Amino acid sequence: MTSTAELLARRNLTIGPYSPLFYDEPLQFTSASGVWFTEASGERYLDGYNNVPHVGHANPRVVHAIAEQAATLNIHTRYLNERVVAYAERLIDTFEPRLDRVLFGNSGSEANELAIRIARQLTGHTGMIVSDYSYHGTTITLAGLTTGLQTAVPLDPNVRTLRIPDLDRDQRPEAAVLADALAELDAAIASLQEAGFGVAACLFDPLFSTEGMPRVPAGLAAGIAERVRAAGGLVIADEVQSGFGRTGSEMWGHRYAGLDPDLVTMGKPMGNGHPISGVVTSEAVLDAFGSTNEFFNTFAGNPVSAAAGEAVLLEMAEHGLQDRALALGRTARARFDEFAAAHDFVRAAKGTGMFLGLDFAVDGEPAPGLAKRVVEEMKARHVLISRIGRDESVLKVRPPLAFGEAELPILLDALESSLDAVRM
Repeated sequence: MTSTAELLARRNLTIGPYSPLFYDEPLQFTSASGVWFTEASGERYLDGYNNVPHVGHANPRVVHAIAEQAATLNIHTRYLNERVVAYAERLIDTFEPRLDRVLFGNSGSEANELAIRIARQLTGHTGMIVSDYSYHGTTITLAGLTTGLQTAVPLDPNVRTLRIPDLDRDQRPEAAVLADALAELDAAIASLQEAGFGVAACLFDPLFSTEGMPRVPAGLAAGIAERVRAAGGLVIADEVQSGFGRTGSEMWGHRYAGLDPDLVTMGKPMGNGHPISGVVTSEAVLDAFGSTNEFFNTFAGNPVSAAAGEAVLLEMAEHGLQDRALALGRTARARFDEFAAAHDFVRAAKGTGMFLGLDFAVDGEPAPGLAKRVVEEMKARHVLISRIGRDESVLKVRPPLAFGEAELPILLDALESSLDAVRM
């Protein structure tokens, strides 16, 4: 077995040293099953972070479906295939009735790129509105509207940003916080119109996860959609992180947030890590776009990808993973609230369902150092989590939905011990 140090050196000489790694001392995993990793040392780690293997690492149903279909037939959408159509029908059935068409892709970046392309064509505008700390993908277009990662690409001139308010940090009356946020949005829309770009679309993750899962004022999502549509734009919901039952109470994050989208984009969890993505929209939007564009992608909508996606939905249904996320999320959130009350350096508990966090602050100021120490303490206890937010001061706990009653106490006990350790 190659040592971690040797493998890191080889990685730097090939992939390069700029692709980020978690933790002060990187982990080298050799296998995974369900919600457990096995490290090169033979030690096991509980996965409290990864949403990509949505129904669990190496899920037998997904693995079997991929292998069986790959051994039978793999073609693209210029040929008819029952499995692709059946999966499209099953996926669309999870959405509200007006969202009844789907375009397939290979990645979340591609899905967001396509949604923006559709919006720009249908509206005749190019202006985009995103949050001022967000990430939606790696294409040239998306790099030009990325605000939540270091990038040498400047913000595109046809992009305006919106600061997403957090009621845990802004103690003013909720109505005042909402009014200020919507006034900022009005100014962004006016700026795009005055510059001649107009408004093509807004693009938001309904849970605002990169932003640190802020507790937003009631009516914010609906207010954003109303103003963007009044300006002639479309509303895009990026469900890569918030979708597929993660909130517990809803299948899709936009329903939880009260956002009424024109286009919904999906990626990584859709195929449990298999490269598949999608844009779900309405018949009217698809007709307006498709009638003037011969949209085609060789491996978008192939039967192997469809087999993976179908297996994810079947696994969720058979094992009640959304309901489990709701029940476990309530238990976990109650403990997170207790942790916030017990530690003066925890400003607030965050999140819902199986997407939770703790916001660290000292004397009212973000405390990213404390958050990093807790992440490392958790790793020392063989439980993996991460951190998010513009200050990287919010813990990110977002395990596969295969996470169950047996694993939750392990995570919660490790977190309690880690919080006690950094307080000492």
